[in-house]
Amino acid sequence: MTMTTTHDYLGQLRNDWCWRAHSDESARGLTAFRQRHASLALEGICDFGGVVAALETRSTRSVIERARIVEALLVDSRDEMVRRTLLQTLLPGVVSVCRKLRFGDGIVESPSDAVVMAVSLLEELLCDWAGQHRPYAAPDLLSALRGRLRRWLLKEKVACHHDSFDDGGDPEITPSPLLTRLEILRHGPHERLARLTYQCVFVGVPLSELANSDHSSVPSLKRELQVFALAHLLG
Repeated sequence: MTMTTTHDYLGQLRNDWCWRAHSDESARGLTAFRQRHASLALEGICDFGGVVAALETRSTRSVIERARIVEALLVDSRDEMVRRTLLQTLLPGVVSVCRKLRFGDGIVESPSDAVVMAVSLLEELLCDWAGQHRPYAAPDLLSALRGRLRRWLLKEKVACHHDSFDDGGDPEITPSPLLTRLEILRHGPHERLARLTYQCVFVGVPLSELANSDHSSVPSLKRELQVFALAHLLG
């Protein structure tokens, strides 16, 4: 299983961080963050790029110091820049989680699919847990991510055994490039999301109803469908 696409996706995230890490927004954000968490001793760090560097294992900060910074980032992660900083910090852990689950080998089409979904699920976790005080925030987040990613892979595995859309579609729907693409995808590892997309777009089933039948939360399913559309239907 090639890792090229996985590296490409992670590279995109790192490139995005390169220009954001030392931006004016990052510097202003750190100033406000440092005022809210004066006990973290962040003097001498100019922006969130410096915070991520301070959180690397090779930095001079102790394990306890790094844990306290990550906890503070989670507390403030309703702020988009803070959340992006925490996501960047946890990217090596995301790859480790995917590796433990073998990048969905035999379930998803490519390792990149598992990585994209893992990042998406982590972003959802950061929003869900924003404001929480967790002394072991990093391992807690990665443990929760592993559980969510495993459940997603199990649903994908079950979906692979189905070979058609659910009954109830409109037989008189006019053929279109999107419908043709969904027909192709429903015979592969993306059957579940192709079926759900079909029901949402062509049958008009509300997202809340789809989430309920899929045993997913509305935000989680919405994000899955967005990732699926970007990766397989658009462009």
